[in-house]
Formats: sequence, structure tokens, C-alpha cells
Amino acid sequence: MSVIAAQVNRPEVVQEVTAIFERYERALMDNDVAALNAFFWHSPHVTRYGIADQQAGHDALVAYRASVPAPNFTRSLHGVRIHTFGPDTAVAMCEFVRSDTPLRGYQTQTWVRFPEGWRIVSAHVSMIPAPEPPALAET
Repeated sequence: MSVIAAQVNRPEVVQEVTAIFERYERALMDNDVAALNAFFWHSPHVTRYGIADQQAGHDALVAYRASVPAPNFTRSLHGVRIHTFGPDTAVAMCEFVRSDTPLRGYQTQTWVRFPEGWRIVSAHVSMIPAPEPPALAET
């Protein structure tokens, strides 16, 4: 096994990022604006692409969060995948279903460990029509 491969998905790092990812989700559904702002890298280089919005830089994120009302829906996550690359970089991906729409959601976050802790440096959220189930074969 190569040195690089040995650094992918180290269990202790996956566990750490999974816990913070779950805290992020709780903050999102609780509309804990201060916590949500703190999860993102405090930098003009952080980027978030939302369902119908985009922010470049932490100041834009803070302004966006201040304008977003508390969610009036529930949300369930599916297919959560967290992959880590060394001790300080991770990608979290999931699908989600919201109670207020038939659309299927997708979320990707890139996390980096800084001296102050794990922060999202890039995020993307989208929603599309749910895929059609495969047709049943006639017998």
C-alpha cells in the first residue's frame, strides 16, 4: 500500500469529520446562524453555491445567513459519504429529501483542518427532480 493510500479514510479522521458534519446539520435545521457562520473558513476565498444563491467570501456568507429565515421544513439525509485525505482534508457528500418539495437535494462540502479547527472551504447544494424508478419488465 502506498503512503498516500494509507492516508485515505483514516478511521479516527473520518469519525472526527462525521461528528462535525452532524453538528453542522443540526445547526442548519435549528437555524443557528452563529454556528453556521463559524463552520465556514473565515476568508475571502471561501465559496458556497446554494440552490438559488452563491456567496464568495465569508462576509457574503454572513450577510446571506442573516437574510435566510428559519427552515419551515424537515430534511432527511441519505447516502452520507465522508472521505478524508490525510489528517487535515475531507469531503462530505450526501443526498437529502425535504418535506416541502418533491425535488431531491445534493450537498458537497470540502473541509480543511485549520489551527482553529475544521472549517468548510467550499460547499455546493443543488436540487433536481427525483430520478424515475426503473421500469418493470413485462412478463
